[in-house]
Amino acid sequence: MKSEDVAQYLQDNPRFFEDHADLMSRMIIPHPHGGRTISITERQMLSLRDKNKLLEGKMDELLQFGEENDTISEKMHRLGVAMIAAATFQSVLHTLNFHLRDDFSIPNVALRLWDRPENADELPEFADVSEELQVFAETLSQPYCGSTSGFETSSWFGEASKHIRSQALIAMRNGGGTMGMIALGSEDAQRFYAGMGTLYLERLGEMASAALARVVR
Repeated sequence: MKSEDVAQYLQDNPRFFEDHADLMSRMIIPHPHGGRTISITERQMLSLRDKNKLLEGKMDELLQFGEENDTISEKMHRLGVAMIAAATFQSVLHTLNFHLRDDFSIPNVALRLWDRPENADELPEFADVSEELQVFAETLSQPYCGSTSGFETSSWFGEASKHIRSQALIAMRNGGGTMGMIALGSEDAQRFYAGMGTLYLERLGEMASAALARVVR
């Protein structure tokens, strides 16, 4: 018989060891870490300990994720409160940049708004944006995270642009239509990567959209 046949037989006949209880005490198998042989009962205990260690590791990982999420939630709350209190366009920009830089360690932040009000020509936030990028923003169902290659947004970060290796692009919407885009840049190529979670980035876009729509109008 092959070992697979034995394993299948034991799986199909769960009463085997009940009918041959004495066999349990006479069977010996290699220790998983070498050095000696042990009884099947001891081997089962070792297997359970290994599983417990694995579960403990997963639990520690979940607790760490939970603590990190709590920390981010607190930061998002502080940002939201500050954005509500900001009464002018410049104060909203200052608040956004301050919290992203100091709370979230994102020093490179830029945004563009499509509709330019009067006397706003000198502000970079109302600089011309290509129709291609505006269409791209319209199609974003969630923030884009990844390389800056091929995006005109790579030039939005001023002198730091040549050092940016990854970016997050967040479409800002007002009443269903796209009003602009926020770009977050990092010198770390893995800071913003394809497939990462974007829940908090989406919330950031919603808060910024609401605050900017209020003060620009």
